[in-house]
Amino acid sequence: MAEVKKDIRSLDKEALRAFFEQNGDRAFRGDQVYQWLWQKGVHSFTAMTNLSLPTRQLLETHFTINHIAIDRQQRSTDGTIKNAVRLHDGLVVESVMIPTLERTTACVSSQVGCSLDCTFCATALLKRMRNLNPDEIFDQVKAIDKQSRLYYQRPLSNIVFMGMGEPLMNYNNVIKAIEKITTPEGLGMSAKRITVSTSGVPKMIRKLADENCNVKLALSLHSARQEVREQIMPFAKNFPLSEIEEALHYWYQQKGKNTTLEYIVWKGINDTQKDIDALIAFCKRVPSKVNLIQYNTIGDPNFKQADRTVIAAYQSQLEAARITVTIRHSRGQDIDAACGQLANRSTQQNNV
Repeated sequence: MAEVKKDIRSLDKEALRAFFEQNGDRAFRGDQVYQWLWQKGVHSFTAMTNLSLPTRQLLETHFTINHIAIDRQQRSTDGTIKNAVRLHDGLVVESVMIPTLERTTACVSSQVGCSLDCTFCATALLKRMRNLNPDEIFDQVKAIDKQSRLYYQRPLSNIVFMGMGEPLMNYNNVIKAIEKITTPEGLGMSAKRITVSTSGVPKMIRKLADENCNVKLALSLHSARQEVREQIMPFAKNFPLSEIEEALHYWYQQKGKNTTLEYIVWKGINDTQKDIDALIAFCKRVPSKVNLIQYNTIGDPNFKQADRTVIAAYQSQLEAARITVTIRHSRGQDIDAACGQLANRSTQQNNV
């Protein structure tokens, strides 16, 4: 029976060094291979040109490099690019490149499907198939960096974990991916340019606060009233706002950083004065700033963008309370690449 090859990127540097020593070579070969895998991001052993042919053949005999492939690329009129990312086992996730005049942001996925059940999000309608491995997250970032250099002649500048899945439900792999992205032996990006967005898992927010990792934190809040939050995010019954609030205080104590509160306003759901007052009160208790987000429809008639006058009321009253607030206008709506719209629609259509 043929040997089942192991994915070489599941090995750390010490394991690579040990492999070469066990095979009669010098340990530093492991350092060279590690650099090819994580700094240069190659997907084949033949590309490791400073290794001898026998060394590359040795690697080929024992290992494989599981990697992503961009199945389909859609470009929006605003320059946004949505990638259908095929994984080594045939499953598909989506990632998004979001360019502005000054920077390029990668929106990456952390799960195939999602662990949670937010009723306004297209991704939540998909069954969670599995967590992404660190290399699969890394590859999304590397691919978008390549696209940014190709189309905008500049490197990737920011990363947001706001694609498919709940990052804190794939905690270990997300942390390992961030390590590969930020270390000098990896992509060397600053952790300050990475935002991890969560729907609110208090225990894992605390765990992230204890990491030696300088990322930013965003919370998909959408209502500061527990009863409303449970209506639109049923899982919130298990994670009450009081526990989330305590976790965000702990985050601030450990990191000294405000949390960005992501907040969509819908007609008939959270568009009353009571909702505005609850948000202001929450912000006064928790060191935070508010990001009001344009709603991107997923075809559910129960969710409709609130009137502009309501958005203006939110903004003016938050500002009057000395709370930092911005309004985020969505990008890539014409290709279903905006927040809450990632649902592998192109892949689903192809599989019909």
